[in-house]
Amino acid sequence: MDIIARRPGPSVQDVFDTDINPAPAIMRVESPAQGQSDADVPIERYFSKAWHDREIEKVWRNTWQLACRLEHIPNIGDHVVYNIVHDSLIVVRTGPDKIRAYHNSCLHRGTMLRTEGGCVKQLRCPFHGFTWNLDGKLTIIPGQWDFPHVDKAKMSLPEAQVGTWGGFVFINMAADAEPLESYLENLPEHFAAFNLEDRYVAAHVAKIMPCNWKLAMEAFVEAYHVAFAHPQVLGYYGDTNTQYDVWPGVRHVSRMISVQGVPSPALKGIPPERVIAEMRRDVPFFAGKPIEVGAHETARGKLAERARQKISRSIGRDMSGLSDTESLDLIEYMLFPNMVPWGGQALPITYRFRPNGDDPETSLMEIMFLFSKAPDGSHPPPATMTMLGPDQPWSDAPELGSAAMIVDQDTDNLMRIQKGLRASKKPGVTLARYQESRIRHFHATLDDYMAR
Repeated sequence: MDIIARRPGPSVQDVFDTDINPAPAIMRVESPAQGQSDADVPIERYFSKAWHDREIEKVWRNTWQLACRLEHIPNIGDHVVYNIVHDSLIVVRTGPDKIRAYHNSCLHRGTMLRTEGGCVKQLRCPFHGFTWNLDGKLTIIPGQWDFPHVDKAKMSLPEAQVGTWGGFVFINMAADAEPLESYLENLPEHFAAFNLEDRYVAAHVAKIMPCNWKLAMEAFVEAYHVAFAHPQVLGYYGDTNTQYDVWPGVRHVSRMISVQGVPSPALKGIPPERVIAEMRRDVPFFAGKPIEVGAHETARGKLAERARQKISRSIGRDMSGLSDTESLDLIEYMLFPNMVPWGGQALPITYRFRPNGDDPETSLMEIMFLFSKAPDGSHPPPATMTMLGPDQPWSDAPELGSAAMIVDQDTDNLMRIQKGLRASKKPGVTLARYQESRIRHFHATLDDYMAR
């Protein structure tokens, strides 16, 4: 078996070896991908309508997808509308511990029952008044004398499957779908200490991206592009020593860990004071009194100390024992097909990527910040989603803070990639063996679903 090349140290694990508060065991595991194909990824899957149409049938109607958070539907009757290409689901709380997902179409003449979320006591068609209760049972047929051929008991709303994990609500439209518990594979184990169920959506911003949904997601699951797309971060971000993990037999989950508070391995001899100064310049979280580095201290150690202090104050708990990596680093997972949740406390982000309706060359990207609830479990209402206009930059959403600049830089490049693939005479995209191994893993799983 070929040895996967890695950039000479320091590796992520080398950095962890010097941390003041040690990394948890789950972060000390490495699993570089082995046995992946070196074949190019065909470019037509990024713009072909025929491929897109097959994805609808093979992927979107057969996978578990993030629909909402539990805090979006806390009360009976609360619901959201989850749209994915041609399909629409009403995800509604029907009991204290029961959530259902109904296909959003009147069984009379097909009118969408709901076009937006809210709270209702029943689901009534706005066109002719056919009405279903929250359990999906048909209760009212206006002018029922004219429907002697309709048996109400046989006109319940069709349902998709529903599952929950980490405070998230998932749906799957396949009647024979595998249980969510097995679909998640090793994700619950890895997130056990991150307590996503004890968080709430503090910010939620979305934008139509000028590219296929897979291109949008791929830009956020590797750090190979950082040196050229985001050069401003190299003074405090370990880019080319990012760790990429793909576990044998795990189909839906992958991980990357990028360390912060250390310079890029491409930069030599940067003093700790500059590392701190540049991180404080770009990340307002580290503002406040000066951060001074003693003779036997490191920039990473001092930044982690400041992070723990601020996290402790923000969530009302003593986090002085939090590991340096959970305080500082980018700990990012991917759940096939389109969810990218982050671990740790440093950057409590979750991305979601979807096709933009029936257009394979644009997509909807969402960024959610998940902040910790108060010690008593209370929290503000989940943030209303800010939908940016097509010409608006992400920086028009101040709630994203310094993350907006990074995403704006990526958006500009993604537009060029989508157009460039259309202009290309090369039939495939060539991927690196290690730094783009998560993209290879994603496409291997995608190929498996498309072949079913």
